[in-house]
Amino acid sequence: MRALVESSRDAAMGYEVAAVLSDQPAAPGLRSARDLGIPSQAIVPPDGVPRAEADRDMAAAIDVYAPSLIVLAGYMRILSAPFVAHYAGRILNIHPSLLPKFPGLHTHRRVLDAHEPQHGATVHFVTERLDAGPAIIQARINVDPDDDEESLAARVQAQEHRIYPLAVRWYCEGRLRYAQEQAWLDGRALAGPVQYGEDRAERSR
Repeated sequence: MRALVESSRDAAMGYEVAAVLSDQPAAPGLRSARDLGIPSQAIVPPDGVPRAEADRDMAAAIDVYAPSLIVLAGYMRILSAPFVAHYAGRILNIHPSLLPKFPGLHTHRRVLDAHEPQHGATVHFVTERLDAGPAIIQARINVDPDDDEESLAARVQAQEHRIYPLAVRWYCEGRLRYAQEQAWLDGRALAGPVQYGEDRAERSR
């Protein structure tokens, strides 16, 4: 979240962060947002409230700001189908793995257990299926022999801070969109995610 806000302050990025919302009142992101001068609010669902009802409350708070795009950053609740449908094609998420490998939790541990040679992060559109929306851009790192979960997490997060603002920029510039259940960039459906560092990504920075 902080990386997205700080990147937005570069006029060339072409977007601004309207607000930061969370379902966790103690979320560090809320405090960081206040420190950065961004409106922030906790929308905490009462115990036992169905997920769809909690999402309606969150949507009502979001719609006050009429955002062009919703960007998930550490939001751990699984979004209900009505919420996703309400913002269809306007929700991005970043996941700490090279999707479709290792959806869900504990990705760094699972990568190490599987002895994967590479790890990374993927920005994707959010759909009803968990971590299965069309991928937009990935960043890769090599897994070193002495890596542990902490070192992998730190190096993946550094890449997240590069690719997430870039994807947001593409969307807000009108270059990126969701249609026909695919991600489209510069008028072409992506057959696979852009790999960070490729000519297309570098030209867009």
